[in-house]
Amino acid sequence: MQEVKLGKYKHFKGMIVEVIGIALDSETMEKMVVYNHPDPVKGKGANTMWVRPVVMFLETIERDGKKIKRFEYILV
Repeated sequence: MQEVKLGKYKHFKGMIVEVIGIALDSETMEKMVVYNHPDPVKGKGANTMWVRPVVMFLETIERDGKKIKRFEYILV
């Protein structure tokens, strides 16, 4: 499995997020990506912290008939 690096990623919808760490779900011990949305999203304020399972963070999805990464690491 691919590893999640700390740093900035581009979401397939175009927003930039910053991965700040990997955490464990206390109930399942599943690895979770902890990331920050610097801009407001989904009616939440700026700099809201989010978590998503590593498997989902790294997955490839289908969008407009093309397979793309949900999040793509970017060099800034």
